[in-house]
This record gives sequence, structure tokens and C-alpha cells, in this order.
Amino acid sequence: MMTYEANIPNREECQTCPLTFAYKEINLLYEIALLLTSSTDVNEGVEKSMRKLKQHGYLERCALFKKKEEAKELELLLSIDLEPHQKKMATYLFGEGATGLAAASGEPIVIENIHNNINYLNKMGNISTRMVSYVAVPLLNEEEVFGVISANIGKSSPLNFDEIVRMLTIIGTLFMGSLKVQQTIVKEKESISELKTYYKEEMQKDYKFENIVGRSTKMQQVFSLINTVAPADATILIRGETGTGKELIATAIHNLSRRQNGPYIKLNCAAISETLLESELFGHEKGAFTDAREMRKGRFELADGGTLFLDEIGDITPSLQVKLLRILQEQEFERVGGTKTIKTNVRLVAATNRNLEDMVRKGEFREDLFYRLNVIPINLPPLRERYEDVKLLTEHYLHRFMKEHRKNMHITKPAMELLLDYPWPGNIRELQNTMERIVLICPDGEVEPEMLAHVLPFNFQKLYMNTESTPAPQTQSISQTPVVHHEPSGPITKKTLHELEKESIIQALIDSHGIQTKAARLLGMTARQIGYKIKQYGIEV
Repeated sequence: MMTYEANIPNREECQTCPLTFAYKEINLLYEIALLLTSSTDVNEGVEKSMRKLKQHGYLERCALFKKKEEAKELELLLSIDLEPHQKKMATYLFGEGATGLAAASGEPIVIENIHNNINYLNKMGNISTRMVSYVAVPLLNEEEVFGVISANIGKSSPLNFDEIVRMLTIIGTLFMGSLKVQQTIVKEKESISELKTYYKEEMQKDYKFENIVGRSTKMQQVFSLINTVAPADATILIRGETGTGKELIATAIHNLSRRQNGPYIKLNCAAISETLLESELFGHEKGAFTDAREMRKGRFELADGGTLFLDEIGDITPSLQVKLLRILQEQEFERVGGTKTIKTNVRLVAATNRNLEDMVRKGEFREDLFYRLNVIPINLPPLRERYEDVKLLTEHYLHRFMKEHRKNMHITKPAMELLLDYPWPGNIRELQNTMERIVLICPDGEVEPEMLAHVLPFNFQKLYMNTESTPAPQTQSISQTPVVHHEPSGPITKKTLHELEKESIIQALIDSHGIQTKAARLLGMTARQIGYKIKQYGIEV
């Protein structure tokens, strides 16, 4: 539907010939297309295009309306020469006023004289004397109304109504295309951001304190210390035996720090040769060495603004220790083969299972670097000192691997007691691997002690497999003849396990002349644990 009674002053009054007008029109459309494609902000490009139309005298005021997603209503998207309160008023239901009629009918609506037509509602207000007519053109996308573009036309416009409608249709289509591309990009960015957040949260689940298994007193002390020091930027040195979860704790520190949204870069210093390690840490320039075909950033550069975790820090060579000391002191370095000094802002978390103090005494590790690394030491206890956590960890990994391998199993009480009494020299890593082996090898149902002989480590079997023998007396003195150990030849049982453990404790006490702390060290136990076992077995000291 197109309604109008007369034309705006025709082109002959403003143009010398049709060819001149066609050239100007095409040139203007070209300029608008350039504005839309060259601007990173589509809204800004649309507003500049509207102003260009006004500058060339084609219209006095222009507005772009967009259909609400789940309602037959138009809301103002972009406009020129409108105050904030005017923009709030400019909303139209489908069929309301000339703008709403254009959306409802899908046809252009033209009002020749806005001063005497009831379809011109003037919600935007401020009509100047120069404004005479009003045109509203619907913007269609696959026969669906996307929005409406409208314009107030002045007396001196060089176009008639047909030409204005054509101009607005073309320009509106350009606007609509640019806005739809922008909407697609925004949605894709939101989707990528949501996916990134989801995967980051999934990846970090295992590194949250509430998901780190550890209720023992020593682990609670570790958690308390980490909560205190994580927000700071001080260097942290995590110490502990292999398999105690140093990387897990390092990741938890990063996630609790102010750098949690920055990069988290990890590197195992023992897994890379000396020549490659320097390049991995500091990067290299093109041509710095054979096969250096392009510049490559190192871990310190990649971790800028975040956290760098260096595992097995005790394995780096003296020459690299010097360079590492410099970057800790000055926060700057040069790439291999380069001369440009690069500044970096990195929080360093290091870990080692070696005795750095002993290495310092032997001259194998720089003393000044040790003090730089050891600003905040975190000592992780071995699993044998976390007796309360063994059962929790066992059940945690059992459920995890049952879900992964689609099995349903239950560890019986006697079998659990065998697992609890094992010292786990490989710590959590050994326990994790053992539980996966149990889930894979043992059938569904209950896991009995005799089944463990096929899946437990050799040193476990050697320690706990023994033949049935005469029960030991209730009370036994360590001054008696040293214990003679039997060769393992039968299935594991709780009875033989306890007998062997009792014999081992008695022999250790004899060897240490009754000093419990020395006996505990010989057996890899704590003084509290050996005291409990002495009382349990009724051993006289």
C-alpha cells in the first residue's frame, strides 16, 4: 500500500538533467556502503550514513526501527537529532500510525503533509517548519518484517516520493544487512565465550579445593596456607614426593589468584633437554639455531599477566639457574639469539621433589636462586602421612573409574583394610593407577582381598602375602629373639597381614634399640602411627 496525493518539488527544479541525478544518487549509495563496511561499529556507520543523507538534502530526520523478537512491536534502534526522552517515546505497535502501518502491511507508507494527517502520530516530537512529509518503508527479510526505516522530508528535497521510497529501500537493506552480520558476530562471540567459560569450568573442576580430596589435618593446613597466599603475587615453591599432587595444587593457586583470568602456562623442566629448555623458557629469534625457521615466544612471554608453573625446578642446569634468577629479580629477559630486552609480568610457581638445601650445600643449586624461589614454601605430605585420606581417595578414584569404564563394584572391608595398611610409596599417583587397574581387571561385584594379588604392585604383594601361621601371643617384648620372616606363598589375608606387620614393627624396634621415632623412620611411618600400632598389637617397649 502506497498513499500520497502530490509530489515533493520535482527533480527539474533541482537538477539540470536525469543523468546528473542518477550519478549523484549512485555516488551517494557508494559512499554509504563504504561507511558501513569501513566502520568497526555498525551503529556508528548507520548514524553517519543518516547524517550524509541529511547533508545532501534528501531528508531532515531519519530513524531505524527494529521489530521486537517475540512481539508485534517496533522499537527505535538508531536515529539522528533525537533526545534520549524522545527515543524512549518512539515505539509503535504493528498498525499504529504510519510507521506501524508500514510494518503491518509490508508496504511503504507516504504522508504528503504531516500537519493534517492523523496517521502521523509525531511520537518523536520537535517538528520543524522545514519538515513537510513523512515516509516509512518496511525492511523485509525472507518475507518477514525485520524493521522499518522512516524519514521526515523537507520542501527542498531533490527527489519525488517514488525515488525517496527507492532510496530508503536500498539504504535500509544495506543497514539491515550490516546489522544482521553484526548480530551474527555478537551471537557467535557470546556462544564462544559461553563455551570457553564452560570448558574452563569443566577443566578446573578437579582443581577446586572442594574437589581436591583431603580431610586430614596436614592437608587442611595446606589448604589454609594456599587460601592465604594465593591472592598475592609472591613466588611459591611446592615441595613433596613424586605423586603427591604438586601440579594440582599449583593450578588451584592460579585459580584462586587475581590472575585467574590470565594465562596459566606449565612446563616440566626435567622432560626437556638443556638446549631446548632455554628456548622453551625464553623463546628464540629466527635463525638463532638450526631449525629456528621463525621467531617463537617462550613460556615466560606467553605467561605474561598470568602464572607460570615450573615443575621439577631442581633439575635445571647452573647456566639456566643464572638466567632464571635474573628474570625473577628484574622481570626481563632476551630471547635466544636476540638482543631486545622483553619485560614480563609473571607469577612463578615452582615445584620439586628434590632436597634443594642439600643441593645448595653440594654446589648443585644456586643459593641466591633458592631463596628467590623459597619465598612461600608449601610442603605436601606423602600419602603415608595422610592415613585419613587414603579411604577417601580410594572411593573417589573407584567411582571415577567405574563411571568411565561402566562397571559396578564394591570394595569389601577386609580388602579396604589391606589398601589402608599399604604405605603407598608412589603416593596419590600410585593409588590412582592401582584403582584403575582394579576396576579394569576385577569383575563386577565385591572386590575381595584375594583378588588384589593380581592387581596390586609387586612390593605390596611381597610385603603382605604370607602363609597362615600360629597366631602371635597377645603381648610380646622387643627383647625377644629377632623375628624370622616367612617367604610369601599364599593368598593375602587380614590375619597374615597383621602378623607380618607386627613382626616388622618388632624387628624395627629391636634395630633401633626401642626408640620409636627411629623405628618409625625405618618403616616409613610417623611417630603417631607407630605408637598406635604398638598399642594395637600389645607390643611392650
